Amino acid sequence: MTPLRLLGGFLPVIAVVLIIGIGGDFGSRVYGLLAGVLFVLIAGTLRWFTTRYRIDSDRVELRSGLLFRSARSIPRDRIRTVDVTAGLVHRIFRLSVLKIGTGERSDGGESRELTLDAIAASEADRVRQRLLDPSGAGRDHETVAPAAEVLAALRWSWLRFAPLTVSSLVALGAVGGAFAQLVNDVGAEAVDVGKVGQRLTTAPLWLGVTVLTVVILLVALVGSVLVFIEAWWGFRLVREPGGTLRIRRGLLTTRSVSLEERRLRGVAVVESLLLRAGRGARTVAVATGLGGHQGHGRGNLLPPAPTTEAHRVSGVVLAEMPSPTSTLLHRHPRAALRRRLVRAAVPVLATAVALWFAPVPAWAMWLTLVLLLPVTVLLAVDAYRNLGHALTSHYLVTRHGAGIRATVALQRSGVIGWTVSQSLFQRRLDLVTVTATTAAGHGAYAIIDVSTSAGLAVARQAVPELLDPFLQHEVVVPGTH
Repeated sequence: MTPLRLLGGFLPVIAVVLIIGIGGDFGSRVYGLLAGVLFVLIAGTLRWFTTRYRIDSDRVELRSGLLFRSARSIPRDRIRTVDVTAGLVHRIFRLSVLKIGTGERSDGGESRELTLDAIAASEADRVRQRLLDPSGAGRDHETVAPAAEVLAALRWSWLRFAPLTVSSLVALGAVGGAFAQLVNDVGAEAVDVGKVGQRLTTAPLWLGVTVLTVVILLVALVGSVLVFIEAWWGFRLVREPGGTLRIRRGLLTTRSVSLEERRLRGVAVVESLLLRAGRGARTVAVATGLGGHQGHGRGNLLPPAPTTEAHRVSGVVLAEMPSPTSTLLHRHPRAALRRRLVRAAVPVLATAVALWFAPVPAWAMWLTLVLLLPVTVLLAVDAYRNLGHALTSHYLVTRHGAGIRATVALQRSGVIGWTVSQSLFQRRLDLVTVTATTAAGHGAYAIIDVSTSAGLAVARQAVPELLDPFLQHEVVVPGTH
């Protein structure tokens, strides 16, 4: 695999040499090219011969190199993730890439992980099971392992949520960029099949705008569906014996992410604005060792799916039914609504005043007020309606967000500290933001703009005695549900 990957990086150079070589000293360039390809193949083969890995009871070691030796190791007790991926070329040769991560980053921002590239697929699965086995001994090949419990699997009806995700915008941008590059390379006339572009330029404005809008929507629809299929093909979420959650998915590139349940601290049900409109959501794990930004997708437990399914999966993952994320939440004071309305209206009004005194037409100010003010006010009202918090027997539940609403159920035992903040404007409204600190997920989850007494009461009851040394007055603790 290493020679093929290195050779693939030389393909642009090969193309340039062949193009430039036509009409010149073509023979010498070809010989030089062949010598370069031979060098790459030899270097890749030597790297394969000199790469070794070892797994013992304490460490995982990786050594490679002939002239420049490299040796890396990770203590077994620091391993947080073991991911298995296989691209299209790897799958042809029945190989996989095994990534062993610690969830930490170096001073330069790079992830501390070992990568075992191009090992046999069966060996990758055996190593994964051995590293995730708490006893460190792995399973005997002759022992029949208990069957894994399937928690969720892909349903094709979920394709309707594909256009309601960011992937639709990504697909639109990719296709639009490729088409613009094509037009720039070959000229607009060459890609104007059937003189469609010429006809649109002479057609009425409303017709051109309508046709362009329909084309953009079709491109976004088809592109988002294709991206969804490639990413979530064959999706299965299973609970393996020994307490491991495993997510498998992917069409061209297969991915397998393993998450130990003992490192799970909760779940989050995330609903973007478009997904909410379609009554859809995603379920994301709140766990230690996933790395920054939730491990770049490693924490995704479910593709975009119906909201009811997202809550069901969060419940079975946490072994709590009904799910804590579907718990009835306490509403926040009306003062929180006034605060959001003020923050939504003031910037728009300030912009309108600036346009009034600026050397621009008067309609610019009125257009700003008519278009922006209703949108910001509606978002402010939506942000207030999304505020909420609750306590269950084992979880702290908090929800907030307007464009992206997140309902997080965090284990009370996973809270290691509290941050209580209050701005000048919050103090005047008797509001406070109480943030639970944890070693998992984003590291902090906030109860935003709650009344001071209720916020302190929730923090005090969620983790008894953690906040008591800092309280000066007795707080009335509301009942849980």
